[in-house]
Amino acid sequence: MQTIKITTSQNIDIDYEVAGLGERILARLIDLAIFFLIFFLGFFIGSLANWFAGDNVTIIVTIIVYAVLFVFYDLVFEIFMNGQSIGKRIMKIKVISLDGGQPRVGQYFMRWLFRIVDFLLTWPGLVALIVAAVSDKTQRVGDIVAGTILIRTAPRTGINNIVFMPAFDGYQPVFKEAGLLSDKDVELIHEIISAYVKTGNNVVVYNMALRVKEHLNVTTPSGMNDMLFLQTIIKDYNHISAHMDMGTL
Repeated sequence: MQTIKITTSQNIDIDYEVAGLGERILARLIDLAIFFLIFFLGFFIGSLANWFAGDNVTIIVTIIVYAVLFVFYDLVFEIFMNGQSIGKRIMKIKVISLDGGQPRVGQYFMRWLFRIVDFLLTWPGLVALIVAAVSDKTQRVGDIVAGTILIRTAPRTGINNIVFMPAFDGYQPVFKEAGLLSDKDVELIHEIISAYVKTGNNVVVYNMALRVKEHLNVTTPSGMNDMLFLQTIIKDYNHISAHMDMGTL
């Protein structure tokens, strides 16, 4: 599993799970399959209309509309569907900016514009395939130029496996008070972290960190931001719970 650590504009460090090359390819194939379906339906309807009308205007209009949809599909969907096309949504991946936030319209436009380099110049997208394969962040040329990256919106591992994963041997808890939390408390913290990954809403992270600090009556060391605090609380809880189960605490 490849991840990337990004420091947001709110000084919150978070690890994103980078979308794999296979997931990107499958998302693209899904989008192309949708377009082939639209094309055949449009051509069929246009042919029927042409047969009844006795001219080629309907087919010409259908082809023009289809071409416009095909060209601007990715740009429009990514802008209005929060960095996702239909294929990306099905594959649970999305486009984000390298600063951890939602890309600006200009970034979406740049990654769309460079589809000419990624896909059109060397059909069927050999440039995009090669560049993404050798890039450490699985970025195609458009992503590199626009400063974007594709991440997964859902973890490959279930929440219980993540939340209750024991810490490594020799780990020393930073907040021993984490043992006062319940399983539901820790699940909620993890859900807040997951929500931030999906939405970029740092307010929920701040509010949850504040509640946990007040509940446990703890203060954070210098340099520890709210996201790192919540991640540390989960790690401490996992460690304490595991040792309590083994009777070593």
